[in-house]
Amino acid sequence: METDEAQETVPFQLQFDKPIASQIKIAEWNPEKDLLAMVTDESKLLLHRFNWQRLWTISPGKCITSLCWRPDGKAVAIGLEDGTVSLHDVENGKLLRSIRSHTVAIVCLNWEEDGQTVADGSSTISTYEDRTSRFFPPPPRAPRMPGVVPGDGGFTDDSEDSFQELSNSSCRRFNILCSGDKDGNLCFSIFGIFPIGKINIHCLSLCSQIQHSQVNCRLLNASINKVGFSKDLCHLIVMCSGELVEVGVESSVLLGFHCLLLDTSIFWKRKNELHQVAQQASNIEDLIEVIRTSLSVMSKQWNDAMHTFHDKFDSISSLIADHGLDSTPQEEFLSLLGGARTSPPLHQFLVNALGEAGLKRMVKVVCGAGKDLQLIVLDHLQPAAEIIGFRMGELRGLSRWRARYQSIGLEEKLVENAIEKAGMLLVQVERFMKILSSVVQQFSNFFSWLLKSVKILMSEPSDQLLPFSSELVIIFLKFLYDQDPIRKLLESSGESHIEVDLDTMQRIKELAHFGGFSDSEFLKRTLAEEFQQMVSCFKEAFDMPFATMSKKMLCKDLFPLFPLEAFPKEVPSNIAASVSYYQGASYAGSDHDLCPQRMTGYLLFKIPDESFSDVSNCIGIARGLTHDFGNSEKGQISLEAVLISVPNGYNCVDLSLYKEGQLVLLLNESATTSESSGNAYLMIVQACDLPFVLLSKSTGLNSWKLDELMDAVVYLQSDNERVRDIPHSVVAPLAVSASRGVACVFAARKRALVYILEEDEDEVSDAE
Repeated sequence: METDEAQETVPFQLQFDKPIASQIKIAEWNPEKDLLAMVTDESKLLLHRFNWQRLWTISPGKCITSLCWRPDGKAVAIGLEDGTVSLHDVENGKLLRSIRSHTVAIVCLNWEEDGQTVADGSSTISTYEDRTSRFFPPPPRAPRMPGVVPGDGGFTDDSEDSFQELSNSSCRRFNILCSGDKDGNLCFSIFGIFPIGKINIHCLSLCSQIQHSQVNCRLLNASINKVGFSKDLCHLIVMCSGELVEVGVESSVLLGFHCLLLDTSIFWKRKNELHQVAQQASNIEDLIEVIRTSLSVMSKQWNDAMHTFHDKFDSISSLIADHGLDSTPQEEFLSLLGGARTSPPLHQFLVNALGEAGLKRMVKVVCGAGKDLQLIVLDHLQPAAEIIGFRMGELRGLSRWRARYQSIGLEEKLVENAIEKAGMLLVQVERFMKILSSVVQQFSNFFSWLLKSVKILMSEPSDQLLPFSSELVIIFLKFLYDQDPIRKLLESSGESHIEVDLDTMQRIKELAHFGGFSDSEFLKRTLAEEFQQMVSCFKEAFDMPFATMSKKMLCKDLFPLFPLEAFPKEVPSNIAASVSYYQGASYAGSDHDLCPQRMTGYLLFKIPDESFSDVSNCIGIARGLTHDFGNSEKGQISLEAVLISVPNGYNCVDLSLYKEGQLVLLLNESATTSESSGNAYLMIVQACDLPFVLLSKSTGLNSWKLDELMDAVVYLQSDNERVRDIPHSVVAPLAVSASRGVACVFAARKRALVYILEEDEDEVSDAE
């Protein structure tokens, strides 16, 4: 492949050319390591090293529609067609967490970290210390469901630290995951696990500055294409397609591709407060999942044991009926206990149907389940409930600092309610343990008596058996034989009701005056119902910051870029586009006083040939998306843009922004003639060398911003740019890593080619 080029220095050294089993539809380089995550047409997620060694493959079972990396490169997020965002560990692909913030397919993801934290990680995060480890051991993991293969659920194995790593290391630096779906919803999650806001671009009030006056607009039938956070989290660029309508003017409709700039500076202004609340709240949600799983496992184990018990002992009723007797199993057992004699049906059951071996199996099943439940409570449920109460207490302390935390929606009253419910749950856990202990003891005593009775009926010695209490046997037959208080406490159907005597209820109400729970009805609820009420209060407390932050994200400006009316049937859903920010001089013409890092926003997008009749095969580049929040009079964006046309005979397959404002273009040879060889180009263009034009702010909504650039299109020439010839026809995607200086290109014939974009003496000598 390289023989014809060996005599000269070739741009972009080819590192390797490898076959691939499936066509790739999404690919992203890890920002910190030489790893490439790829999604196949069959929606399998693959992770390869730079040397193309495959580390792991997973299949989520649903169509993967988007992908991005956590900024530290230790986790990868994938968006699914059902609206789920799944986080996976980079080491082994294990599922760390799934969040269902959307109801339709997620089309784009962007995970950004506070850039200032990276620069001077000492002063940006508050000195607030998580004190939980001082008073508690490490938080418990969720117990495994009996019979389930480890790792099949939403949490990792107990033997691995992936889930703990997600909860801990991701909290060291403030980062936000933004996900956008095809219905125009944008969801924001701190650390990728704690939802902190949601907006819909159709509901945004869009303003454009036209001749010193504000024009109000709205988007209709819009679909999000790409989103990009600035490094300081103050801005979010949203590229979308849809109808832009001027409010009150029905005739003013622009169907096309638009750029919105959202003011998300609240994330920067309140990052310390959000960081602390999210750290506590996300850990509480982890522990809530531990309790939920514990209750589910306990319910299954106990129900299975009781099913085994009743499946065997219910046969006594049939035997009694077969013998023509009019009695109940309890009466038959009491008769045996009181008179040391047995009826024929009971004798047949004990000696023939049950027997000594069956009875011992029953002891193992029922009493073993009771002990397992006790262990789950002690090792998982109770410590989780205790840590939740402590963490809510920490949040209550934060909520009382109203000057800082009320602005993000942390309400003291709601937190107080959640703390009370956490306390009630602990009371319910204590009560459950007492009832469980009593029930297991009575079952064990009943089985001990039955075993001795079986021995006597079979004329075998019974001196070595455990003693039993006749009184407990009577209590068991009257209250437990055909009833199940354990199942009742674990049921969450809402139909269960615990009877509490009037004297106890009166004492509970009196205690409220001395600092007791204000809700005096808690003893009438089951353990499962108490848990549901606690979860409901927590949701209410955490929904307030969610709603508050959602209202504080506003659209500051919009730019109608190019029309899409010319498409006869359906607007293209995935226009090739790229968003990035570069540190350097701002092109907005104003100082950014609040956010210390001066970042310039860049947009790169392919313009469909049908959009403009005058030019074709064009790519748009815009820069200068930095907002002047410190000047309310200006308060708008100054946008510079340029149109470039790719060389004749080629069309743009995909594109990406590279570092320092460079553009990487992937071009295919147009199949217009029989002489087409099927070759392709990989091209880098230096953006700063292009003649950018300042777009006017007074063009009105009846025209497109890029119309102003039609007379100044820059026609690229392969001789003037850094170009690598690729002897294959290529397909999207183009995966470019600015941090590693590499690009991966996928050939149409299922091959992957990795190029090193950096050129130095070592690489040139290697190429030779």
